[in-house]
Amino acid sequence: MQSVRDRLEIILSRLANRAAGERVYTKLYSEAARAAADASDARRKVGVSLGPLDGRIVSIKDLFDVAGEPTTAGSLIRAEAAPAARDAAIVLRLRQAGAVILGKTNMTEFAFTAIGDNPHHGTPGNAADASLIPGGSSSGAGVAIGEGTSDISIGSDTGGSVRIPASLNGIVGFKPTAQRVPLAGAFPLSMTLDSVGPLARSVADCAIADAIMAGEEPAALQPSSLAGLRVGIPRGALFGETQAEVAEAFESCIDRIGRASASATDLSIDDLIAEMRAATKRGTIASMEGAEVHADWLASGASVPVDPHVTGPLSRALAVPASAYIRTIRRRGELAAAMAERLEAVDLLALPTVPMVAPSIAAMAGDEALRDRTEGLLLRNTQVANQFDLCAISLPMPGTKLPAGLMLVGRHGEDRRLLAIAAGVEALLSR
Repeated sequence: MQSVRDRLEIILSRLANRAAGERVYTKLYSEAARAAADASDARRKVGVSLGPLDGRIVSIKDLFDVAGEPTTAGSLIRAEAAPAARDAAIVLRLRQAGAVILGKTNMTEFAFTAIGDNPHHGTPGNAADASLIPGGSSSGAGVAIGEGTSDISIGSDTGGSVRIPASLNGIVGFKPTAQRVPLAGAFPLSMTLDSVGPLARSVADCAIADAIMAGEEPAALQPSSLAGLRVGIPRGALFGETQAEVAEAFESCIDRIGRASASATDLSIDDLIAEMRAATKRGTIASMEGAEVHADWLASGASVPVDPHVTGPLSRALAVPASAYIRTIRRRGELAAAMAERLEAVDLLALPTVPMVAPSIAAMAGDEALRDRTEGLLLRNTQVANQFDLCAISLPMPGTKLPAGLMLVGRHGEDRRLLAIAAGVEALLSR
């Protein structure tokens, strides 16, 4: 059996060979990772294990604190920030579980946009085709898993930032119910919507990482039987402008789930989505809360360049009055309760994670209007889970030339149940 240290060295040499053009990782902890790998190997020799994450190679998004260095969150503004006094809560939990933390992955500046580009650190090329966008904001996290330079990547998801790169890179990405995994030591975007989730090649790996980060016992995941499962399909607004190949792959997945004795029924949520859109007309929750996080430099002007796709929306949101924000938050609570009631008719929702496969980096850079429209489409389906306080997972769909994702959305707090169902669906689709 290959040692953890040997696996780590293979990855480190791969990364060393492309160091001049490195865009997936922004920081490597080579020596610390070697020490952790050696410790894991030593434990294994004497039959001791810290659990299912012991010796797994893990990367973390560049918005989680690592003691002794500034957390830059993909921005030049934070390069001179005070070093973190301690590891983020999830970093500490991963270390204690024996994870080998390899490095920090690239991200969009301040985790704000969905394309996956970063003007300061470059844009990581998609794992399936480096000329295509990786999806964001956890861009490096998605590519690292897709290309095999980490076993598990930890990202954050405020409107789809774990599931969008998972879909576009052909991997699994899980967004837990918000507040289930501690945000301490994670650079914030939106205190209401932020959640911390894993990206990996399997549902089982996501479930292990999620349990450890949530402070739960990482028991082996038992895939759920799909017999009798009630799947709601929210056809309507969330299915418009879906590329034909993605739509066909989705219908094929639903067909297979149906043949496994589950029942799929249409469940309209368009009215609730329209009301949420009306409630966030003055400003999205993420932009209003993000504007508060960044209020000081937004008001005085930044001393270094900032991605204009970030400064624009945040500056506009800074002008929204507190009364409008409070009203939005109150309305969101009412709509989340209405959604919870609507979902009582089904066990989960199923829909395409994003309505497209990854477009080219060049196309996004060359056409501002196309970029805006693409970003809106990338976020459209995923953000529903954040807005209505649900949990969700993206699984790779078979049958497309480029990767596309199937999204399963579970009820608030039913994370473990969703993961078990997702493991059942994953097994069915891989047959």
